[in-house]
Amino acid sequence: MRLIGNEPPNAQQLRDKDDIDLIRRHGDITGRLLRLFGFNLDLCPVLDISFDDDADNSLRGRCYGKTVDQVVRNAGAFNEGMRGQGIASCGKHFPGYSAATSDAHYQLPRIDRTREELDRNELSVFREFVEDVDSMMICHGWYPCLEPTKTPASLSRRIITDLLHNEFDFRGLIMTDDLDMGAILTGYRLEETIRLAIAAGNDLTMICHRIPEIENVHRILGALPRDQIDRALASVARFKEKLTPPDDFSEAAFRDIDSEIWDLRVAVLGEELARQRGPEDAKRSPVEMY
Repeated sequence: MRLIGNEPPNAQQLRDKDDIDLIRRHGDITGRLLRLFGFNLDLCPVLDISFDDDADNSLRGRCYGKTVDQVVRNAGAFNEGMRGQGIASCGKHFPGYSAATSDAHYQLPRIDRTREELDRNELSVFREFVEDVDSMMICHGWYPCLEPTKTPASLSRRIITDLLHNEFDFRGLIMTDDLDMGAILTGYRLEETIRLAIAAGNDLTMICHRIPEIENVHRILGALPRDQIDRALASVARFKEKLTPPDDFSEAAFRDIDSEIWDLRVAVLGEELARQRGPEDAKRSPVEMY
């Protein structure tokens, strides 16, 4: 979208402006833009807390707050605005990258938090959104307090089924983060990854770059236990029942929304900063290196 239209402010910029109406407006605009282009699900909002805006943990610019209350308030406003336009949302990255000191795009972060610390901070945010997001994305961090064996959360039954599904009573769609990230590629073969991800309780396994492997993945899924496949398919079916059809596309409608994005950008950043676009490499994902 950056190649054909204006760039909206990011979550951190909206947080720093501290205007809840602008955040809700961003969600509303995002929802209308996505429906116009035929999308029905957006993999946001990010529900991680920013303990350090400069940390190299993949969250830079993406967090709606530095505290539980700030994230709940701001991410909630964006989520409300976007869902109000018929776009399903996805809370991420459960159970929270906030305290990670490395980037899961490159390696598996070990996140040394106690369960009490998580309950007071990261998990406190996710609990607030259990009823308000349509899906959850599971991250590739290792949390020894939740999973003693070195295992990414995205492949952990203790975290996905026992914690998110059973303890938190989350009944929406559950998906992995991109399984082409370094945290996974450096430790697991493709077949093992798919098998562990579905057994852990994920309904969707996300593979964003190894597209030629799609037939192989289909074969792997076909060999999994029937009860696991049936559980995942039932969850996908429930999710699809709530989806809203897209709007008919028109270039005029896009130009109107794009103009709203510019106005929002100016309202958040001021006209001088609004004219400064983000770095061109910001749109590239580190997983493209793998």
